[in-house]
Order: sequence, then C-alpha cells, then structure tokens
Amino acid sequence: MCRNIRTLSNFQPAATSDEVHAAALQYVRKVSGATKPSRANQEAFDRAVEEIGSITERLLSELVTSAPPKDREEEAAKARERSARRFATA
Repeated sequence: MCRNIRTLSNFQPAATSDEVHAAALQYVRKVSGATKPSRANQEAFDRAVEEIGSITERLLSELVTSAPPKDREEEAAKARERSARRFATA
C-alpha cells in the first residue's frame, strides 16, 4: 500500500471528508501512475477521486469493531517514533 494512504478506520474523532478525499486522491494517483493528469484525462481522474471518496466514506460508516477507538495524537507519536528509528543515522 502507498505510504501516503493512512488508515482512517476506528479513530476518535472520525475521519474528516478532507482526509477521505486525500486518501482517494492518493489512491487514484497511485493506480493511474499520474500525479497530475492531462487535460484529456482530468474529468475521468476527478470522477474516480469523487467515487472512491464516496465509497470510502460509506465503508467507514458501515465498519464495526469491538476495539476501542484510536487516539490521533498517540498514533502520530508512534509514526514519528517509527520514522525516527527508520531514518536514524548510525
């Protein structure tokens, strides 16, 4: 999976529309192989982002879990720690 696409499920507060749109955009960029489509492909690109965003929002609203919601700050701290270890100089 693309590193820029983050898990959006089971967070408190829930994922925002902006976060869902950003994930959909990253997915379409990855699949299409284009970060910025040509004018000829712009409409299809934008439509795909919108449709994937809508499907993602529906998926997130329908998912159920018995796990407690994750805290955004704790998850961000864990990600910073992983990054520091990964890119630490010897």
